[in-house]
Amino acid sequence: MTERFITSTLNRRDAVKETTLRPPTFAEFPGQHRVKEQLELFVRAAKERDEALDHILLCGPPGLGKTTLAYIIANERGTNLKSSSGPAIEKPGDLAGLLTSLEEGDILFIDEIHRLSAAVEEYLYSAMEDFFIDIMLEQGAGARSVRLTVPRFTLIGATTRQGMISAPLRARFGLNMRLDYYDTESLVSIISRSAGILGVELENKGAKEIASRCRGTPRIANNLLRRARDYAQVKADSIITGTVAADALEMLQIDRDGLDEMDLRILEVIIKNFRGGPVGLKNIAVSLGEDEDSLEDVYEPFLIQQGYLTRTSRGRVATPKAWSKLGLSSATASDLF
Repeated sequence: MTERFITSTLNRRDAVKETTLRPPTFAEFPGQHRVKEQLELFVRAAKERDEALDHILLCGPPGLGKTTLAYIIANERGTNLKSSSGPAIEKPGDLAGLLTSLEEGDILFIDEIHRLSAAVEEYLYSAMEDFFIDIMLEQGAGARSVRLTVPRFTLIGATTRQGMISAPLRARFGLNMRLDYYDTESLVSIISRSAGILGVELENKGAKEIASRCRGTPRIANNLLRRARDYAQVKADSIITGTVAADALEMLQIDRDGLDEMDLRILEVIIKNFRGGPVGLKNIAVSLGEDEDSLEDVYEPFLIQQGYLTRTSRGRVATPKAWSKLGLSSATASDLF
């Protein structure tokens, strides 16, 4: 079982060199204004009452800051955070070990919580609601139950697929927060802050160029910043200008609309192989040699959000915007729809 243990750093940041791009406080966390405002209020109220926070469920696509927000909540609240993931907690005993190691008010963060097994989830119900777990010892006629009391803790669950979380588990979260894709202004702030931490000389036009191509996702923005840094170091005197950022991203086959090679291949398969759709996800996956989960979770959300793709009851359909993206006339697209 994989787990990590950290302590609050709010009062000793000056003594510790920043080694991560994760912002440690709400004030340094750009974007997600509605979610951030609510969490900041709830954390402050709980801190003033010296109580544990309600359990929190953070939902949204990958890379939007769910894990970062969990660390910020622990840091601002001044408590410890223990971290694990749904697939890593394989049996009830693993969960019991995590819960009994917590102290009063601590935070347990479970990433990909929708991947918890049913057996582990059952034990989690009583721990979240009544702060105890019943462990079965032995089997058969000699079986007996031992009740373990756990300290009042806060569970923060993160998921990219909220629909896969069972209704009983979802109902036990007092706060349900959904993170959305970031706007360009917030992404520019994130990229500029990361550049300062990495010691990269970045012009504002360079930051805007990266922000416009990172699919509204901070994780992708930081990855593209690192690649632009490498390109600038070798070919542009280590200064990321607008032109240098554009050249670096073109080398990575990421166009001005943020679409990469796989995005374009998906649209091309739907249009050229299946006449624009509707076509089932399985057929697209087989044509591309890619698994269905990756297509549905990683690529489709951005294509749908940007208006290149729609989901219907009969399958996926490429929109006229997708046809235009591939250089086909709108008249050709209209004839097929």
